[in-house]
Formats: sequence, C-alpha cells, structure tokens
Amino acid sequence: MAKQFDVLVIGGGPGGYVAAIRAAQLGFSTACCESESYDDPKGEVRLGGTCLNVGCVPSKALLQSSEHFDNARHGFVMHGITVDDVRIDVRTMVKRKDNIVTQLTGGIKGLFKKHKVTLLPGHGKFAGGGEDGWEVDVAGEVVVAKHVIVATGSRPRHLDGVPVDNKLICDNTGALAFDAVPKRLGVIGAGVIGLELGSVWKRLGAEVTILEALPEFLAAADAAVA
Repeated sequence: MAKQFDVLVIGGGPGGYVAAIRAAQLGFSTACCESESYDDPKGEVRLGGTCLNVGCVPSKALLQSSEHFDNARHGFVMHGITVDDVRIDVRTMVKRKDNIVTQLTGGIKGLFKKHKVTLLPGHGKFAGGGEDGWEVDVAGEVVVAKHVIVATGSRPRHLDGVPVDNKLICDNTGALAFDAVPKRLGVIGAGVIGLELGSVWKRLGAEVTILEALPEFLAAADAAVA
C-alpha cells in the first residue's frame, strides 16, 4: 500500500523545508522529497537547496575568510598593526566552509525529526491522482498526498557548447571549491553570486574580470545599492 500524507513537499530548499516544517506544526502529516546530495561524502541527500549548499551560505563563509585575509594584508596597517608574511591555506578555508554547510544541513534534518516530517530521498514527479489525493512517484515508489507543494528551485544555466568541468570552466559550485587561488578569473554575470565569488578570489589575489551584458551591476537591486 502506498504511503499516504496530508502534505507532500517536492524539494527541500529554503521554500520547501520551511513549508514542510510549518505544515507539520499545523498538524498535517507531512513528507518532503529531495534528490540532491551536493557531493555529500556519505552520498546522503542534503536539505537546504542551492542557498545553503552552493549559494548564499558557503559564499558568505568564504567572504568572511577572504575579508580577514585582505584586512591582514591591507587594512590593519591603518590601525598601526603590522602583520608580516600573511599566507592563505585555501584548502583549510574551503574545509571550514564545508563544515559550516554540513552543520546547518544537519540542523534541518534535526528539525524534520523534531516535527515528525518524513524525508523521502529521491526525485519526485506526478504520477496521477484519485479520490485519495495526488500520486507522486519518488524514486520508483508511489506516495499519495492530499496536498502537494512544488518547491523545486533552479539550476545554474550553462552556455551551449561550453562544457562545465568545474576546473577550467566553473559554475557557482566549482567556484566555491577551488583548491588554489586562480591567477586570472573571468566571471560571466554581475549578479549576487558572481560578484560575491569575484570578490572572494580578488581578495585572495586573483585578477578578476566581470562580464555583464546589462548597463548596471546587480540589475535587480536598487540603483543606489548596485
């Protein structure tokens, strides 16, 4: 017999996991399916979506580390503090970022357990519907839910004919995990993630060039901020 829930959330990102927890708090039997592991060392799915795993949170961790390095090289001197032979260990910096992400994604799983939200590993897709509710196929197993919340998020857009190997040509995931500071770095797109990652590697010593088709950076933001 198929598993049945009041609410099924497809996607465990910032919209999905919060919706699942809130539904459970309101007394609905709730499940959430997620298929992304984000290179988890154990191969387990990770909640939090792009923002927590390869976006907002890890970029802020690297921004903080790179700011400390930049201050040690250029900022402390104006306070009368001289720091000699400042060096950066990129692998340690990236490991710290990874540890922060692991801790926070684990925290979401803890919230699921606390509120009795069932985590269903796998890709969810609609398989039909009936009197009992919507039928959703999750990794080959049919789940029935009275209500379904679709919170599938998005993926980086890759350019046609330009293979992304996350070594020479990277998307945001690769640019968060360099094991050394690149000598030169081109960033296509002056949005939030592009500018954040460009700032990180510029502070650490890379020569960074930003390419943007629109007349202003951060086109979606207020002009005074951009």
